[in-house]
Amino acid sequence: MGRAHEVRAASMAKTAAKKTKIYSKFGKEIYIAAKNGVPDPAMNLTLKHIIDKAKAAQVPADVIKRNIEKAKGGTGESYIENMYEGFGPEGSTIVIQVLTDNVNRAFSEIRGCFNKAHCTLGVKGSVSFQYDNLGILSFDKDADQEEAVLDALIMADVDVKELECEDGAITVYTDFADLYKAKDAIDELYGETEYTILETRMMPQDYVTLTTDEGKTLFSRLLNLLDEVDDVQEIYHNVDNAEELA
Repeated sequence: MGRAHEVRAASMAKTAAKKTKIYSKFGKEIYIAAKNGVPDPAMNLTLKHIIDKAKAAQVPADVIKRNIEKAKGGTGESYIENMYEGFGPEGSTIVIQVLTDNVNRAFSEIRGCFNKAHCTLGVKGSVSFQYDNLGILSFDKDADQEEAVLDALIMADVDVKELECEDGAITVYTDFADLYKAKDAIDELYGETEYTILETRMMPQDYVTLTTDEGKTLFSRLLNLLDEVDDVQEIYHNVDNAEELA
């Protein structure tokens, strides 16, 4: 299986099994974008892009609307973005993106997750240099459209890192800054397109496979604990058999 399969599997898992978490994640991002600019996607490009990503993740329209209306209300909530990095068993690494209204609480909860899973929380930059920050978009098209898609992206001056065709879908990896340039090029080629994935993501440069029962148990525990932290927005790691963990 290619990297496209891995990305789609992760996205399907989080939208199918963790809807509440996904809605909360996008709710915060929509609220911040609407609060920091005009609360109208037609006049706020950042807000429009986040709404596009939310729709690709199957976030309901009422969740989107509710958080825009919340921003219009002028509530005093403010959030800070942060990133934590650490080491798991058997050479595994993990990067956690956080959006929080209380930095001390977030750090304490993240550190507690690592301690309970007998893993090590690292310092800034200790792990993230082993990851690439990419834009990823995936949509349903047969492999015979690969050349047309690539030509359209090149003409739009998109920095294409990789393009994969698998299971009736085309997945494009771009420089993270070119994600919406790529989306515009594909929409121009095919008309308004429905995307199954539209996001930026940190992708590991190399993967490890957990082989011991202890390693699998500890890493699974760490993922589950982190997923329960409300402030956690995204979790990235380099374990290629994570879907098999109990």
